Amino acid sequence: MNAMSFDAALPVIFMALMGVSMLVYVVSDGYDLGVGMLMHRATDAEKDVMVASIGPFWDANETWLVLGVGILLIAFPKAHGLVLGELYVPVALMLVGLTLRGVAFDFRVKARDSHKRMWDRLFFAGSTLASVAQGWMLGRYVSGFGTGWNYPVFAAAIAVALPMAYVLMGASWLIMKTEGALQERAVQWARTAWGPMVGGMLLISMATPWVSPEVRERWFALPEILALAAIPLMTAAALLAVRGLLNTRIVRGPVCWLPFVLLIMVFVLGFLGLAYSIFPYVVLGQLTIWQAASSAPALRVILAGACISVPAIVGYTVFSYRVFRGKTGELRYA
Repeated sequence: MNAMSFDAALPVIFMALMGVSMLVYVVSDGYDLGVGMLMHRATDAEKDVMVASIGPFWDANETWLVLGVGILLIAFPKAHGLVLGELYVPVALMLVGLTLRGVAFDFRVKARDSHKRMWDRLFFAGSTLASVAQGWMLGRYVSGFGTGWNYPVFAAAIAVALPMAYVLMGASWLIMKTEGALQERAVQWARTAWGPMVGGMLLISMATPWVSPEVRERWFALPEILALAAIPLMTAAALLAVRGLLNTRIVRGPVCWLPFVLLIMVFVLGFLGLAYSIFPYVVLGQLTIWQAASSAPALRVILAGACISVPAIVGYTVFSYRVFRGKTGELRYA
């Protein structure tokens, strides 16, 4: 078998970079979207602590979304036109939601007490709208933008399940970052979100082979099914471990970080399963990465830029999380 040339490998490199960018975005922005969707359940004092817990990170987390979409635009322009053409409305709704979040986050800082509640509601609404839109987009993308009646139903199921996953992530983040009564409430929120999230994952996992023949062929052929069984088994073990931790007192102490890390593991495993299901397509059943990619000379130039920008983004992300590690203190406005 001939080795793949560097030019032929460039689309694979950019597909991997785009996938990792979207994975980091889903994990990092997922927990702060989840915190936003929990705002309506908290007291006014707790809302300040919740906002403070995500304040140093939430806007920088969206850098990964910009990176992923930017790679899709410049490295896979044919796929960019097809994907955004199919997802124009949910993308617009997601941007509206993210804009509402940003405006509400900044305005609540200086708002009078009588107006702060309105901005809190808008923060909740923006978080929910963005999460639902992302779930719908994921459902449509995974199914290859199919046109039968079952495809919108599948997308709607993910549009419900993904926000629940974000809520569970947000509650686990608060368990890790807060103390006292708010941490106790976060444990209760996580317990409540765990069941719907796991149920949604099970239904979606069973429905995916039904709506996508390509995925069904990849996952249920022998001997591949024996090797791939590790992904659902590890996912189930991680989710059961999260549930077990939520039922113990130790989650409020030294291992308060563990549910959050286990949920990151669940998202990573889901990403690996999705990557296996889709590759080598960038749009399932329609465009391979080589058909959709820009020319090799263009990709080489883009790669040079990525070698500068991506380490800078990674460095800033690591630095910010290191500086603001530990428990969240009282929110203070200058």
